[in-house]
This record gives sequence, structure tokens and C-alpha cells, in this order.
Amino acid sequence: MKISFHGHSVVMINTKGTTVLFDPFINGNGQTDLKVEDVHPDVIILTHGHGDHLGDTVELARKHDALVIGSAEMAHYLSTQGVKRTHGMNIGGAYEFEFGKVKLTTAFHSNSFITNEGQIIYLGMPSGVLFTAEGKTVYHAGDTALFSDMKLIGERHPIDLAFLPIGDNFTMGPEDAALAAEYLQAKQVVPIHYNTFPPIKQDPQKFLALLKAGNGKVLERGDFIEL
Repeated sequence: MKISFHGHSVVMINTKGTTVLFDPFINGNGQTDLKVEDVHPDVIILTHGHGDHLGDTVELARKHDALVIGSAEMAHYLSTQGVKRTHGMNIGGAYEFEFGKVKLTTAFHSNSFITNEGQIIYLGMPSGVLFTAEGKTVYHAGDTALFSDMKLIGERHPIDLAFLPIGDNFTMGPEDAALAAEYLQAKQVVPIHYNTFPPIKQDPQKFLALLKAGNGKVLERGDFIEL
């Protein structure tokens, strides 16, 4: 399984001949190395519907007939936007797909989409995602604050690789993210959701220095890890 990072919260997993794309915020993302026309996802997984996570989902899903997985409310909303293949889920639920198992976890954040007319559309609960394939588990925390039940997530689901937001302001910052890493007991930890906008400017190396287990790794855009 190959897991690559593409700026902000964009993560791509290649497994069993399937390309799984998390939170495909590409257009307008100054931190990414991707171009929408060059990305060919089979599956898109959304942690929540804010513009910097929902991103280019509709265009990519329509073009490639990709399956989009997310909250039940997001699945319904996207089906009204011309996305033909959706799979709605909710917090605590898991589903075994041909390409791997997806389980949604708690995330403390908000979840809505603001239309061009300024209308706010509620899109259900935000989530983190546990993705398991080829005997390995990757945790994408989405946008979240620190919460103590991360201990339970780590205890019940041994995590090989965790992507944690460190930007602060909208999510947990480096100090809380370091404690989250300790709770989760992941084998490797990668910081995400930082430096894309001025309010979330952070030095990821300082985050790594806070990790007691010394298990952090900064991935530049396009870098990857193989599990």
C-alpha cells in the first residue's frame, strides 16, 4: 500500500489497484502538487464538507465515476450535484469494500458547505477515517480538536500511520496534536492541515520535536510512505 501526501489534508492511497483520494482540495490549494486534470480517483473519501476538504470532489467524481464516501448528509447532497455513486455512513459505522475497510470516527469540528449564493448547507457530523487494507490501518483525523477518546481509537484499532492536523485556529495545534499522537499510539505520525492559509501557519519540525515517541515524519507534497 502506497500512501502519499499532497498538501493541506489531501492524502492518496493506492491499494489493490484502486486509487483512494481523501479530501481532494486541489484548485485553490497553494500547497498541493496535484492538478485536477491529472488525478484519476476510483474512490473519494471525505472527512467533512468545508470547501478546503470537499474541494474538487464533484468534478472528479463526475469525470471518473468515482465512488464518494462520507456522511449520509454529504452523500445525499452530492447525489443532487450529479455525483452518481455515493456511500453514506455515520460516526462509529464501518463498511467492508472490495478495496478495503472504512470506519468513521468522531471528530470535533463543524460540517457545512457555503454555496455561491451564501446559503449554508448542513452536511452532518464531521469525522475522522480509519482505512484498513492489506493488513495495515491508516487514520486520517480530518479536522478536529483533541479529544480523550482518541485513546480508545488507538487501543481498539492498532494504527500504522496517522495523519493529524496541527494548524491550530480551526483544529488542534501542535501541542494538542502531539498529545493526540500519544493517545493514538500510531507507529508513524504525519502532520497535515498547516501553512495553507495565514491563520494556520506552523513549523512542522517543532511538532515533531514534541512527539515523545519520536515517530513523526514531515511529508512534503508528493512524498509517500509504503506500508
